Amino acid sequence: MSRSLCLTRQCLGLTTRIECEIRPLAGERGLWTLLCAAGMTGGQPSAIKAQGPFHGPFVAEEVLDSIAQCLAVQGYEPCEEPMIWCLHLQAELRKLNGERCRHLGDYQFRPES
Repeated sequence: MSRSLCLTRQCLGLTTRIECEIRPLAGERGLWTLLCAAGMTGGQPSAIKAQGPFHGPFVAEEVLDSIAQCLAVQGYEPCEEPMIWCLHLQAELRKLNGERCRHLGDYQFRPES
């Protein structure tokens, strides 16, 4: 299974697009996330979502495969065009990594205790 996926669906003359990508999270802990952007082709994504973290890329790939199968049932087909929302997905990854770094340091140090 690939670590990225682009699907489109035609409906009422409009083309809906979904791009998904599996990326490692910062921190060298073997955690990965699945990022998805959805919207109308030719515009900005109207939704960006992340799932995970997953322990290893293969677990994330299984989830991506399941999502692709569900979307295929809804009429989505693989798109051979290059992914156009890579920067949006990268920004979401940076946001996730930033939140994770803040939470890793969320503790109080009290040497007197």
